[in-house]
Amino acid sequence: METGVLGGVEQVVIGLADSLSRLDEGSEEYLFLTTPGKDDWLRPYLSGPCRPMPLGHPPAGALGRYKLRELLSKLLPFVQPPLAVPPAPKDVMVSEGTIEAAHVDVVHFPCQMAFLTRIPSIFHPHDLQHLHLPELFPARDVELREAWYRAFCEQAELVVMMTEWGRRDLLEHYDLPPERVAVVPWGSVTDAYPDPSETDVAKTREALGVPERFLFYPGQTWPHKNHDRLLEALALLRERRGEVPPLVLSGHLNERYELLRRRAEELDLAGDVSFVGFVEPLQLRCLYELATGVVFPSRFEGWGMPVTEAFSLGVPVACSNVTSLPEVVGDAALLFDPESTEEMADAAWSLWRDGELRGRLAERGRRRAAELSFDRAARTFRAHYRRIAGRPLSADDRELIAASRPGGELLAPGLTSPAA
Repeated sequence: METGVLGGVEQVVIGLADSLSRLDEGSEEYLFLTTPGKDDWLRPYLSGPCRPMPLGHPPAGALGRYKLRELLSKLLPFVQPPLAVPPAPKDVMVSEGTIEAAHVDVVHFPCQMAFLTRIPSIFHPHDLQHLHLPELFPARDVELREAWYRAFCEQAELVVMMTEWGRRDLLEHYDLPPERVAVVPWGSVTDAYPDPSETDVAKTREALGVPERFLFYPGQTWPHKNHDRLLEALALLRERRGEVPPLVLSGHLNERYELLRRRAEELDLAGDVSFVGFVEPLQLRCLYELATGVVFPSRFEGWGMPVTEAFSLGVPVACSNVTSLPEVVGDAALLFDPESTEEMADAAWSLWRDGELRGRLAERGRRRAAELSFDRAARTFRAHYRRIAGRPLSADDRELIAASRPGGELLAPGLTSPAA
């Protein structure tokens, strides 16, 4: 995939790659299947046991041998075929042979995009937003997502969600054995990014033209990200409070951006709102450093990466009280109803004006961030890779696997796993 297009999914892959690269015990090698010429964004995070494997380029000679054996098995009945892909339902992608030729033991799809293969797999649906908010998708996209998700869940040895809320939602909508669905929380990908210097922060402020103080919302301009409601909340603050907190928004500007830009103009907010587009990791770190607080008004999240990023950097957060977010944040954020302009406005105002509140939230956020990490996620996935591949498990592996299964550890303070 190309950088800047898939938003949080890119951060997930970076966080996992960086953390797997840091695992220095064990003999495993992790191959990241990439699109040739479009993986520059990922390569800096691959080291140690991790390396890229461009699509169509398995280890030297492997793909040619795979294709030859595939052809011979069709011509000569006594030649054993290679590990073939299963029959594919309509519109469902199948492997073109790279991973089979590389003789991998397990394939992990850390995002919604996957393909059919007979190699044992782990699949991440992330969320089922298309079932809850189908009006935000073209009808064809809903149809495709359903076909893909069901096919990839059915083939997977393990389906992974990031929260217990997500796991319950998946089991409610898809007929999966509960023991095949695990919970593996993410952490903050900012741990993989470079620490900015004072010069870096100053250069970012100047390059992006951001004000001295501002509220920050990192998120691509998808409909569910609820940018329009946030703009309306700012307009309401001007009406009721006589002041508009400056707002900086980062993230890929997709086809909805023009609608949002015009909406900001209609609300007379053009001078108060800055859409800076997709930013590089160092600039993102600088924006968190500069921000007075993060407002996250999303209507639907399987995790909410900007929330944990802000927590890890000590930035206070106000966010939606729906889907997975209450479980992710615990008591570390100011919550509001994303459908209520009034509640959103009140939360943004409190974050903007109440320094004591910001201090409390920042401290709680740091504590919450300490409970969530990509290192633990990487070690948990390594344990599942070993289990699925039939390799010996350490005591730590067994503990991590047990914790990710139904009835495992607490994900958030005061929230317990439901009985399966």
